[in-house]
Amino acid sequence: QVHLVESGGGSVQPGGSLRLSCATSGFVIVDYVIGWFRQAPGKEREAVGCINSDDDSTYYVESVKGRFTISRDNAKKTVYLQMNNLKPEDTAIYYCATSYGKVGYDPPGPEWYDYWGQGTQVTISS
Repeated sequence: QVHLVESGGGSVQPGGSLRLSCATSGFVIVDYVIGWFRQAPGKEREAVGCINSDDDSTYYVESVKGRFTISRDNAKKTVYLQMNNLKPEDTAIYYCATSYGKVGYDPPGPEWYDYWGQGTQVTISS
């Protein structure tokens, strides 16, 4: 059974950093795309980025390029979202999601993914 658990959320000041983790189980991680999403209050869930299944290529939305980095530790079956230079507009619940396959040039939208974690809250405030 596919299972995803996010952790690492919290509250930091603008300019700070956080590293989120997405612990996975129930599937072969290298065969699946892992995506990160976020949802702010009153807004739709939006893609942050993803890491591809076989070659670890990564894709990000424009608003986080240069600040966020997705990586994968296959031995630990965990995917990370390193977030630097955080801004108040990054405040949201962050989710990881997965689906079997491979993606192209842009991170897929939420409809592409089959499995989701429960989310972790990230708050950026001075």
